[in-house]
Amino acid sequence: MEAAQQQANQYCGFKIAGEEYAIPVMEVQEVIKPLQVTAVPMAQEEIRGLINLRGQIVTCISLRKLFQQEENLEHEYMNIIIRGKDGLYSLVVDEVTDIIDVDDVAVEKVPETINPRIKRFVDKIYKRKKGLVILLKIEELLELQEKMAQ
Repeated sequence: MEAAQQQANQYCGFKIAGEEYAIPVMEVQEVIKPLQVTAVPMAQEEIRGLINLRGQIVTCISLRKLFQQEENLEHEYMNIIIRGKDGLYSLVVDEVTDIIDVDDVAVEKVPETINPRIKRFVDKIYKRKKGLVILLKIEELLELQEKMAQ
């Protein structure tokens, strides 16, 4: 039980436009380097396209685009592979940082001043010595994509 509790408080950290975000480690299937992306005509703006991951087709979601940040076409973005109810998804991020052990005592609610478009995806804010980490709700990210796919 203690190992499961410890894993529940571990997050996979990553950066988007210089800000640090994180999702629960238990949601992460793997982290991979950039793969060739096939564009999907008429897809939502945040859908970067599709990748072939060992024979499985994976939808790539650009968190930069979702959070209304400009993409740098020269940058090699990292892919965090997660599983949704409709298959695999890749969260495309600037860089993966590290595994973060989140102490519940240092977690705050989301401020009301956050943009409502982003706020729906934010679970909590984690305060640590190196700065703030925005903890995301992975289910909200996937729910949005799965609804739009229907």
